[in-house]
Amino acid sequence: MAEVESVLTRSRIHRALSRPSLLMGADRELVLLAGLAAVILIFVVLTWYAAFFGAAVWSSTVAVLRMMAKADPLMRRVYIRHVSYRPHYRATSTPWRRY
Repeated sequence: MAEVESVLTRSRIHRALSRPSLLMGADRELVLLAGLAAVILIFVVLTWYAAFFGAAVWSSTVAVLRMMAKADPLMRRVYIRHVSYRPHYRATSTPWRRY
């Protein structure tokens, strides 16, 4: 019996395809949403106090989001999936079982 040598081909996966998309060190969508909320606050109120307050809120929000991304870059997706789970699942053999 001839020995068959199995050769596994190796494919390189580029790092940009597997890492999370971060902006300023935090989740991209949350940073843009915080910036949008700050800009809306600034342009709706149109005072210097609102501009300072909006900038302060945005910078503090980005700081908190950076700490969150440092702990886990995919925390937003994990939390959304966690919230979508039901609090209680019925003990059935399959999800398509008729009750």
